[in-house]
Parts: sequence; structure tokens; C-alpha cells
Amino acid sequence: MTIEDLLSREAIRDLMARYTIAGDRLRVEDFLACFTHDAVIESERVPPDRLFRHEGRTAIRNWQERWRSAGEGAHGATFVRHHLSTSAVTLLGPDDAEARTYWTAWTDIGPDHAGHYLDRLRKVDGAWLIAHRRIRLDWEAPGSLFRSAVANSADSSATARNT
Repeated sequence: MTIEDLLSREAIRDLMARYTIAGDRLRVEDFLACFTHDAVIESERVPPDRLFRHEGRTAIRNWQERWRSAGEGAHGATFVRHHLSTSAVTLLGPDDAEARTYWTAWTDIGPDHAGHYLDRLRKVDGAWLIAHRRIRLDWEAPGSLFRSAVANSADSSATARNT
């Protein structure tokens, strides 16, 4: 492992922390800054009514704006904190990487839901960004406050595949 490899891994871990903090605090611009222009973010392993896929920064921005405008009404939580744990980063080249990161989300009820991120990352202008994030749900509490959140932040115009 080279110093450049270590710097890339640390930059990717910093990116994941910035994504998490921006998402939990609904800081849309900071959240968008974590993605490539053509990024995809999507859910997997959830019931059909909670599946989502947003392609491109415009679609991701619109989704986050809907989430922010719904406020606590999106999920009923007064706070949300995603905690990242194990993260395995595989460097595929100087500008490409993959990562698997485990997370647990805490809300007013305590541990609310958990899963892992499967990421494809790309270095753009010297900065590591998320090119494709698959969010997999592994577990949720019986009283999870997030069960209605995706539906409450859905795009009512039917498509979220904007670029």
C-alpha cells in the first residue's frame, strides 16, 4: 500500500462522513457536493413502496428539497443520526474505487434501522465523489419512524430520473 493509497482511502472515509452529516442535517448543498454530476442513488432490499432511484444531481437535489420541506413530517423523528461503522474500501485505479460501509440510524426511538452502502466512487478534479450509491436495508425496528419517510418525500410527478 502506498501513501497515495492511504490518502485516497482517508479522503473516501471523509467523503462518507460529510455525506452522513449533510444528510442527517438536511444540508442540501453539502449533500450534493458528495456526488458526481451523473451520480445515481437508489434503495435496495426494501418493500416496493419504499424503493427509490434518483439519477443526476438535479434529481438528487429535488429529492432532498422535498425531504427538507417535509421536515419532521417526512418521518416524525426530531433527530436522525446515521452512525457508520465497518468500511471496506477497494481502490480499483487512481480515480476509481468501491466501498461497502455498514450503518445504523438512530432516531427518537433509539436504533431505528440499519443496513449498508455499496458505493462506486470516482475522483473528479482531485476530489473523491460518489458516482453510484446503493442503500441496502438490512433491519428496521418494529416502530421505525422511517417507514413512511420515502413515500413522504416521493416525487409526485412520477419520475425522479432528472439530470
